[in-house]
Amino acid sequence: MDGKSNCSKAIVYFAVSFRRLCLVTVSLPLCGLLFCFVTACIFQQDDIHETYCRVYNVIPSISSITGVSPQRYLWRICIAFHIGPRLIIASVYYTYYLSLLPAVIKSQHASYKKLMVLCYWLNILEIASLCGVTYVSNRENYPVHEKIFIVFMIGSLSHMLATIKVFKMARPTMTETESRSYAIKKALFVTSIVSTVGLLIFFLKHRLLCHDLAFSWFSLCEYVIASANMAFHVTVVLDFPTEELMVGRGMFRPLVPGEKDVNEIMAHECPLADAGVGARNKIDPNLQKLD
Repeated sequence: MDGKSNCSKAIVYFAVSFRRLCLVTVSLPLCGLLFCFVTACIFQQDDIHETYCRVYNVIPSISSITGVSPQRYLWRICIAFHIGPRLIIASVYYTYYLSLLPAVIKSQHASYKKLMVLCYWLNILEIASLCGVTYVSNRENYPVHEKIFIVFMIGSLSHMLATIKVFKMARPTMTETESRSYAIKKALFVTSIVSTVGLLIFFLKHRLLCHDLAFSWFSLCEYVIASANMAFHVTVVLDFPTEELMVGRGMFRPLVPGEKDVNEIMAHECPLADAGVGARNKIDPNLQKLD
């Protein structure tokens, strides 16, 4: 089969900028959270400021503003649309890190592969626990909500740390954009760690000592952690600035003896690839599936 017939059979059904998809994905919980905060503070102050010790409080927690009705319905809808793309992004990152394996120092290949897989599953854990804290509210089942929130915090911080380590191992020398992405990731991780320490301190002050405004400081730390988490995931636009997510047919298929590699065909013979509708980067034929 010649290159021309390969191109004539290539059909793209859907293509979207990966950068745009990621921005929309992160904006869903951000906009949902802002809407819940503003409307709950205006219309439901008594409900959202109720605390365990019944002390003076000025900043409601995220669980409070997303646990009252009707805000909880909007919040759950936002997270429902947020989760699907997050799973795709997690898989894309796994394949991306796998494609960078040749750049890793040979003696570190084994540890890099293990850390890469760990990073993927920590990302999945974070996404799953986000679902849990969203759909099991503190008003409906506080003990379960609390435990899932702890899992989310551990999964989120561990994923950040693993991502930073994998990124550094895969990029011994970085471009300006990669250096900026790496620096932002580290800064957001440090911010999350410091805020988590503050969150624990103020939670204990509230629960054990019932200090006034302790819960407000706890809530402030919670908002900083949520913002840092969302900003951390926004760095995907620096890691994939020009890539596209595509659904098509006939673009990539197994080679038969004597046939050209699909990357060569797409790069030199298909105008579709030159127009930027197809994948921006070459496909590594050695990429493996998840272990």
